[in-house]
Amino acid sequence: MALLLSPSSASFSFSDHRRSTVRRLDTISTMSELRQYHSQIIRLNLSSDNDAVGRLLKFAALSDSGDLSYALKLFYFLPNPDAFIFNTLFRALSSHPDPPVLPCDIFLQMLENSVFPNHFTFPPLLRSVSSSKFLPFGRQLHSLLHKLGFSSDSFARNNLLYMYLSCDCPSDAWRVFHTTKNRDVVAWTTMISGLSKLGLVDKARELFDEMPDRNSVSWNAMIAGYVQDGFFNEAMEVFDEMLSEGILVNKFVAASMLSACTGLGALEKGEWIHKQIPQREIELDSKLATTIIDMYCKCGSLEKSFEVFNGLSRKSLSTWNCMIGGFAIHGKGEKSIEIFKRMEMEGPVPDDITFLNLLSACAHSGLVSEGQHYFDYMVQNYYITPKMTHYGCMVDLLGRAGLIKEAKWVVDSMPMEPDVGVLGALLGACKIHGIVDLGQEIGERLLELDYLNSGRYVLLANLYAGAGRMDDVAEIRRLMNDRGVKKEAGRSVIEMNGNLNEFICNGTSHPESKAIYSMLYKMTERVKEEGYKYKSEVLHEINEDSLDYHSEKLAIAFGLIHSKKGEILRITKNLRVCKDCHEVSKIVSKVFEREIVVRDRNRFHHFRDGVCSCNDYW
Repeated sequence: MALLLSPSSASFSFSDHRRSTVRRLDTISTMSELRQYHSQIIRLNLSSDNDAVGRLLKFAALSDSGDLSYALKLFYFLPNPDAFIFNTLFRALSSHPDPPVLPCDIFLQMLENSVFPNHFTFPPLLRSVSSSKFLPFGRQLHSLLHKLGFSSDSFARNNLLYMYLSCDCPSDAWRVFHTTKNRDVVAWTTMISGLSKLGLVDKARELFDEMPDRNSVSWNAMIAGYVQDGFFNEAMEVFDEMLSEGILVNKFVAASMLSACTGLGALEKGEWIHKQIPQREIELDSKLATTIIDMYCKCGSLEKSFEVFNGLSRKSLSTWNCMIGGFAIHGKGEKSIEIFKRMEMEGPVPDDITFLNLLSACAHSGLVSEGQHYFDYMVQNYYITPKMTHYGCMVDLLGRAGLIKEAKWVVDSMPMEPDVGVLGALLGACKIHGIVDLGQEIGERLLELDYLNSGRYVLLANLYAGAGRMDDVAEIRRLMNDRGVKKEAGRSVIEMNGNLNEFICNGTSHPESKAIYSMLYKMTERVKEEGYKYKSEVLHEINEDSLDYHSEKLAIAFGLIHSKKGEILRITKNLRVCKDCHEVSKIVSKVFEREIVVRDRNRFHHFRDGVCSCNDYW
């Protein structure tokens, strides 16, 4: 006789099915799968169950393949969401760049529902309101933190520091930090990172030096702080100190230090860091790979950057853009176009940065028709609206080629008011081709819009000097004095045997100054023997003696002392190379049999056998 299920057995079977379904919710991996389970939850009469719906909501809110909007729908249909549900939403909102709902609204609903916050509530909630528009609410949370007895919770306290620093309130952060007992390494590191982002890197360094214990995150916070604020030498010093204490290079330190090497033109140090990545089994994701490519490009080793690029099995959009831009600054416009065509066939869809780099490549190489083609191609084929920078590239492209009327037409027909970058490109073109009247008009506009930028005064004065208008040159000098504008000092850095050596015009602080000036005298005499005569730019140089002692010439002299024939000297300069140094570098490369690679403010110059890679088109 067959056994029939009793009512109690059927009830047990149904309850068991519900429990097994709820347990399986933790295995969800896609939103499609989640929706299927959601329908089961509804059929099992669990749509109001916080445990079951909470598991669905957790995946939808926090998973990379989730859907925050769907998570909010689940939340709104819950009659009595508990603290776990609210805390999960706060976690999601804290990491969402543009959340569809305000975190303060969710928190107010939490209080209205009489759900008491716990120690998991405040850390993500404080982080989710870490912008100036939420500062008043953030201060209320700070007060509530004390009232509810969570002020001693290290996670809440550290996120409170993060909130104040992100809201540009360092004094409030200091107050919290100084009144905190038993500060952990996260609190110290949060302060160091936050102060650095606010430009208070000296204060950050003071804290760093006071830290009782440091971990790799702390070291990277200090290094990254220096890099973000442009203090690359200081970043190098901290990095060397880190290595001396036995701290190994990790992914984040490697990325920061590669950026520092890029800023300084420190190729040898950059190569060493690159080698550490496979040795330390550091994951080479697309972001880190792009940083490596950028470092090699901007340290003058274009061949190595291309080798790394070609060796990547997967290339992100930023990787393609970086390689196109790398060939651009080296004056390899045709190669940039070749990479772009390859990108269209096998890579991601180009964006506005892709075309900006492509137009820059055309401008640096004098590829006028190609530049015009790709400007139209960008709009017509990819429906990208040109930005100010794209128009600036077109003005630079046309202006350098002597098509001043066409460049002026671009400026006049732009759909927005031209900024100082666009006007500066037109003034530069006027200076190159001696178009004084238009140059004066544009220059005077620039001196009003960008009156603290010494480069604008220098460019206009040199335009006047080329036309023999020395009274106007004197007026520019007077205007600079009246406004307290000083010409930026030229600095050049050369790396030899892993050490960075910096020089300024007429500088004598280098320990080998005597030998350097002796070599410089020899170098100058050899150049004169080749028939060279000085080429001065009036606000760039004052007399022939100062021309002899420009920072890049001192760097070249130092490089000649410490190199052999056939070797490469790599120099980074903070300003545009002047005419005289450009001509001298060409001759020195020939008579001393060295390749000289100079990165100036705008581009690279490769001097070899008396010729520059720019073909004097700069």
